[in-house]
Amino acid sequence: MNDMRQFLFMGGTGALVVSTLVVLATMVICYWSWQRSGFSRTHGFQELLRVLIVILVAVLFNQPEYVEEFRPKEKPSIAIIYDDTVSMNTQDAFALQLPEELTARIAAANEGEGESSNDTEEKPNPNTAIQRSEAIKPLIAPELWNSLAEQFDVVIKPISAEGGASETNLNSPLSDAAQQTRNLMGVVLISDGDWNAGSPPVEAATRLRMKEIPVFTVTTGSASRLPDVELTSLDVPTFSVAGKVVRIPFTIDSALPREYLTTVTLTTSEGETLTKDVRVAAMGRTTDAITWKPISQGDYTVSLKIPLHADETIPENNEKSAPIAIRQEQLKVLVVESYPRWEYRYLRNALSRDPGVDVSCLLFHPGLSKPGGGSKDYIEQFPDSIEELAKYDVVFLGDVGVEEGQLDEENCRLIKGLVEQQASGLVFMPGWQGRHISLLSTELGELCPVVLDDAQPGGWGSRTPGHFELTERGRASLLTKLADTREENVQVWEDLPGFQWYAAVTRAKAGSEVLAVHGEISNEFGRLPLLATRTSGAGKVLFMGTDGAWRWRKGVEDKYHYRFWGQVVRWMAYQRNMAKGETMRLFYAPDQPERGQTMTLHAHVMEAGGEPLSSGDVVARIVAPSGETDTVRLMPEGTEWGVFRGQFEPKEGGAHQVTLACKQTGAQLETKFFVQGEALEVAGKPARPEVMEEIARVTKGKSVEPNEIGDVIESLAKLPMPPASIRRLQLWSHPLAVVLLVILLGAFWIWRKAAGLV
Repeated sequence: MNDMRQFLFMGGTGALVVSTLVVLATMVICYWSWQRSGFSRTHGFQELLRVLIVILVAVLFNQPEYVEEFRPKEKPSIAIIYDDTVSMNTQDAFALQLPEELTARIAAANEGEGESSNDTEEKPNPNTAIQRSEAIKPLIAPELWNSLAEQFDVVIKPISAEGGASETNLNSPLSDAAQQTRNLMGVVLISDGDWNAGSPPVEAATRLRMKEIPVFTVTTGSASRLPDVELTSLDVPTFSVAGKVVRIPFTIDSALPREYLTTVTLTTSEGETLTKDVRVAAMGRTTDAITWKPISQGDYTVSLKIPLHADETIPENNEKSAPIAIRQEQLKVLVVESYPRWEYRYLRNALSRDPGVDVSCLLFHPGLSKPGGGSKDYIEQFPDSIEELAKYDVVFLGDVGVEEGQLDEENCRLIKGLVEQQASGLVFMPGWQGRHISLLSTELGELCPVVLDDAQPGGWGSRTPGHFELTERGRASLLTKLADTREENVQVWEDLPGFQWYAAVTRAKAGSEVLAVHGEISNEFGRLPLLATRTSGAGKVLFMGTDGAWRWRKGVEDKYHYRFWGQVVRWMAYQRNMAKGETMRLFYAPDQPERGQTMTLHAHVMEAGGEPLSSGDVVARIVAPSGETDTVRLMPEGTEWGVFRGQFEPKEGGAHQVTLACKQTGAQLETKFFVQGEALEVAGKPARPEVMEEIARVTKGKSVEPNEIGDVIESLAKLPMPPASIRRLQLWSHPLAVVLLVILLGAFWIWRKAAGLV
């Protein structure tokens, strides 16, 4: 198209008539004045200058403008953006049935390029599901868009050019389309709509609407999930102990219409194989667990596999693997008691006979001249320094309190710091003497999971034995698991010998988790909580509201009593012992992080003499499975306990290598943690047509099925051409016009002055 240039008056007809009359009147007056002067030449030139000034003013009064119109020299563009990410490998689309004219156009273009059309060539069955990527191939063929070639430049590009095939980012290609494509008039987006990276695509659609660029969306794939059975999670603990049973929970997600029975297989890196029968629920999730008893120490990898079901279509998601470290355990436990009641005696025996526990006992017996005992398990006084107390993983407080010859305020403060700062565990085990009530007025009162009745410090006794009743949380907790199955476990707790004393508990505190309540007694707050836990700082706290657990040995010896307290000790010491060296410990929360989830790293750093490091440079170097390295600087949390804390957000799944180092002590600790999470982009997920429809609606485009691509081509052909760019030069307000008028008026005045007319 040619450019246009023209001179226009914008004042309108009225202004033109008025200015013409003014100019004519001025010419008449000037001629009369020249006649009166006897047609003097000097006077004539002066009146001519007057007429020119009036004509200039009249012209400016009509608002003259010089207009230039530039037509685009290049054709406008249409962007065809298609999805080529992993989700397009999902086999839930069907072969396109294009209109005959489009099919003929593609065939003719192929023949023109030397490709022979074979009528006998096998065509895809329109009733057989194919991959989404195969279904859209005719839509991204350049021949399909030839009818627009004379009007537009058609640009075809994949989404992976923006973010890679490992993720679907619909926002970025839409946002960049207008910047990377000249004179963009419209966009065709061919995708399944399943985006998992970047900002919401509707934000890019809004920006395109502001530029009046419509987006036509073509959705491929089914919005319904394919028949599939997926192993969604395998929750392997970070470490376990040789010779102890490991419980490995897993979750199966089924999209099959009927439940079925299958056998899952757990395989270790040493070749050991375990199986378990699982009934998989229809159209839902099934959570179960398999147990494994490792024999020897070392680093293992365990894999869980679900057999392929005859009706499922995606076999790749039926298996998961995760690492686990098997160690030789040695946990240190401190038991503090005032009177050697039966609960204390049997607890001490249970912990002493546990090969993975090193127990120390402190007995404030009223009949003894000084604290202590008669065996090597006893210590003579409560640890009076942080370095002595910090070696204990769990502290049991029996029927002891703050009084002369027992604990003091400083002891309570140190215990609280041990729990909150160094992730140790604390167990409250009150007794009928009620000494534990005095602990509630110290800093330990904040840690207790329940509220106790001060008016009844000695608790309540009964001739009729009471019984525990597990709550819903208790039935699922590892602490209360005394049998292999959930049903058997509930039955075991119902059959346990009863207790004849319980603490005067009023209610559980906010944030506490109640595992078991009194089976018969309740108050205005509900059933009395007798077994409750809570998290305090980095550590865990347990409240045991009876002193009758030793009775669980009746008829079964150590079966349930030893198992329960062994589980309590290991549960409380788990985080604290994730990774430890001579002078450093490292633990993190959550202990089974997922990709993109913020992890909190806690490091306990001690000096060579065992004292906590008050300040220093503690750095964690984390190497992801891809080799990418991140450095996290841990900042000190106070100056007393040697605790340093930092945060890290893993971006990859798999095993991460960690090197913890302290500049001041020169110590290093090497460990690893496993991040759960599959790739962002996976095959098998349903299409999301609602996303595509929203993009089209926001941009005033159109959302169609693949077979309706002809409507998109027709709509694109009707798009208006881009408007010409216009440049206007407003002469009536131009500074040069004002300067010229001032010069002419000045010349006219000077001339009249020189002629003696002023």
